[in-house]
Amino acid sequence: MQTTSSRLLALLSLLQTRRAWSGEDLADRLDITPRTVRRDIDRLRDLGYPITAFKGPSGGYRLDAGAHLPPLLFDDGQAVALAVALQSVAAGDAVADDAARALSTIRQVMPPRLRHRTDMVTVTAVHPPGDGDVSQVDPQTFVDLSAAIHAHVELRFDYAQGPATAAEEPRRVQPHHLVTWRGRWYLAAWDLDRDDWRTFRVDRIRPHTPTGPRFVPRQLPGGTVSAFITDRFRGSDGTGTGTDWPCRGEVILDVPATAVAPFAQDGIVEALAPDRCRLLLGSWSWNGLAAAIGRFDADIEVVGPPELTSAFAQLATRCAKAAATTAL
Repeated sequence: MQTTSSRLLALLSLLQTRRAWSGEDLADRLDITPRTVRRDIDRLRDLGYPITAFKGPSGGYRLDAGAHLPPLLFDDGQAVALAVALQSVAAGDAVADDAARALSTIRQVMPPRLRHRTDMVTVTAVHPPGDGDVSQVDPQTFVDLSAAIHAHVELRFDYAQGPATAAEEPRRVQPHHLVTWRGRWYLAAWDLDRDDWRTFRVDRIRPHTPTGPRFVPRQLPGGTVSAFITDRFRGSDGTGTGTDWPCRGEVILDVPATAVAPFAQDGIVEALAPDRCRLLLGSWSWNGLAAAIGRFDADIEVVGPPELTSAFAQLATRCAKAAATTAL
């Protein structure tokens, strides 16, 4: 026979798995009487769990959200996944301190077998060279931005254009989405003063209160947040209409694939030999693509298209002219 405490834990675990349970179903799953189910529900309520009873042929119960966060139960898989997810956030930039504290709290109450599994997973956040120190994001800023997005209300905030910018510029926007891109958080929004879509780094936003009037959300360019953000950070005008790079070229480089892959971003690298590889890369211009390929400091064989060959010729002419100027 189960002890009262173990029975309560089993009951709570069931209530957390779906929206509602009938009293009979709970009694059958726990192998107890409906009367015992009612008593155990009352005990959980006394412990702070907001359990609502609803009417029906046999009655039922539902675990609702309350004013305070009660203790939660996780199975082994959920506990490990939560710990790894928190470690990933704690190793990054935004809300890292809160994630680290939450991870410490969860790890402290884990049984040894689960703590051992999570301790074997080590997550390290590596930023691109030259990225510099990334500012922490105030958790309250996340709350304020998310609330404005959910309520469809205009948002006013002061925005710093860069880390070295002392003055902050006032902005008025219709917030659309919070997104993360390469370790940073951004707000995608319609800028009311510029009559255009913009992206703002969240760590440079200082929201004002109260918020502005409600608005009807606009259709994001590209149809999806992913298409819009990808398009924006590829260097286009951010209209989201492009699904791929307008200029794509293929070359063969006399350098190992392992030396190219870390810097190819969304390009495709294929090893042809220990010291030779094929690279398929895209850009918004042919000259820009040629310059991007030239940085690998290796002999280059252009597979195609002809526009890329012409771009290399133009780049070579400019480089030769620059070298001649330097020599003078």
